[in-house]
Formats: sequence, structure tokens, C-alpha cells
Amino acid sequence: MQQRAIPTALACGILQDGERILFLKQKDRQGVERIGLPFVMLFSGPAPVKKMTEFFLQQTGIDGHVQDVRFQAKHNIASRKNKRFIPVLGFRVDAKDRRARPAAEYSGYVWLTLEDARRQKLDRTSEWLLNITG
Repeated sequence: MQQRAIPTALACGILQDGERILFLKQKDRQGVERIGLPFVMLFSGPAPVKKMTEFFLQQTGIDGHVQDVRFQAKHNIASRKNKRFIPVLGFRVDAKDRRARPAAEYSGYVWLTLEDARRQKLDRTSEWLLNITG
């Protein structure tokens, strides 16, 4: 039985427009629409900034420039019962053109403040936002 590689970290892109942050919408297996930040699971290999830049463009259609780490947290990559945490790096992203053209797997996008986003249904890769301040 082949064992899956375990990511070393979760990188998320945080593109702001004033106080609002870009979130992508996606339906889960039960058809419930959830929001989440553009993200990539990092494995040993290429630099996280390069990977985040590639995935941010693929997921949002925005040519963003990944900057510094704005948030650090932890993310549970296992089940809610058998927890296994990896670090989260929330990278600040800048872009001249902020018009999103989400990839086909997403049902759309929304700009929300962090406070408003916390009241929405978050996808698993963005649940860490519930545990940060800022």
C-alpha cells in the first residue's frame, strides 16, 4: 500500500482591497457553498513564494505578486478526531488588476472583511482564520 506524502505547510494568498479580502467560492461534496482563500499545499521542494504565485494565478486568474507572511497559524490535515497539524503561511499578495477570473472548480468569488468571512461557511483549508486575530 502506497503512503501519501504529507505536506510540510499550507500556503494561502491574501489579496486585500481596503479592508476586504478575496475569497473563492466552491461547493463541497454535499453541495454546500463554502468560501476559502487561494491556497497550495507545500511539500519539500520549490520555494513557497514561487509555488503560491503559480497557484494564486491558476485559482484566481489574477497575476499577483506574493509578498511577506501576514499570518501564521496551524492547519489540521487529518480528521477532526485524529488531528495532525501543519503550519499555515498566510502570504500578503499585491496585484494591479484585482478582477478575479476563478478556475472552473470554483463557483465564484467574494470580497469580505475578515470579520464577515468568519461568519461564513469556510472550507477546511481556511478554518484556521477562526483562530487568528487581525
